Amino acid sequence: MLAVLAMLLAGLLAFHRAVPNSVGRLGSLLEAFLPWLGLVVVVLLGLALLRRSAIALVALLLPVTAWTYLFGGLFLPGPEPGAHDLVVVQHNVSDENTDPAGTARALADAGPDLIALEELVPTALPVYEKTLARDYPYHAVRGTVGLWSKHPLTDARPLDIKPRGITEAWNRGLRAAVHTPRGEIAAYVAHLPSVRVRASGLASSWRDESAGLLGRAIAAERRDPVILLGDLNGTVDDRGLAPLTSRMNVAERGFSFSFPAGFPLARIDQVMARSATVGHIRALPATGSDHLPVAARITLD
Repeated sequence: MLAVLAMLLAGLLAFHRAVPNSVGRLGSLLEAFLPWLGLVVVVLLGLALLRRSAIALVALLLPVTAWTYLFGGLFLPGPEPGAHDLVVVQHNVSDENTDPAGTARALADAGPDLIALEELVPTALPVYEKTLARDYPYHAVRGTVGLWSKHPLTDARPLDIKPRGITEAWNRGLRAAVHTPRGEIAAYVAHLPSVRVRASGLASSWRDESAGLLGRAIAAERRDPVILLGDLNGTVDDRGLAPLTSRMNVAERGFSFSFPAGFPLARIDQVMARSATVGHIRALPATGSDHLPVAARITLD
């Protein structure tokens, strides 16, 4: 039985794309927590050792190999920082954050070139603007998302990623040109709709639709490199984000689970790039938000 379970687990890891999404979006639900299947491997290993089952131990090599292939590289050390790399920070600051000034200072202390924020509310926005003004003299805010930069910003405009089913005012995307010492890049900031786990499965249709709109906008972008920062409400393994992950590079190193802040289970705060490499991503200490900030180093191709 342990050997059979080990082979089934290996199959889920290796062929997770084969799990159908037609009923309850079970495929996306599995992919959202795919790394945690490693804990099942550990449990099966303990049972196999307890039973002294050589067959089970040999069978466990299959899921161990599959898990290592998928996620082992994330633990490797990143490349040495380059002199012209960009450091970026992505953070959903939470519309219920009671310490926006402390949050802004914590993000600035990481010394990034760019800071992307989501869930900016009118009462807190002036606090972020004032606190970040000295180190980040350039910024653009559209709706509830914003971008702060050490380098000049131009051509900032809202990005329409609103699903058809949302009827109220909803502006959660922007695009701006960043004039870096290495040249101009296109920066996108986005906050995709939330997903919910229900008895019927994963409710992610709005998120998936918004990801498709964002993917088409990036595909139409004529400038390279492109950097995307945002709370995408999905992991890079989740097929719901395929319109983005199929077009952009994701972090090569680092797990950096970011949500929920109290006990992070998944990284739904993402940094992606086109014609650039996201070498390493890491979680920063908790702020007043229910998300952890993430910082990433971008190497321009």
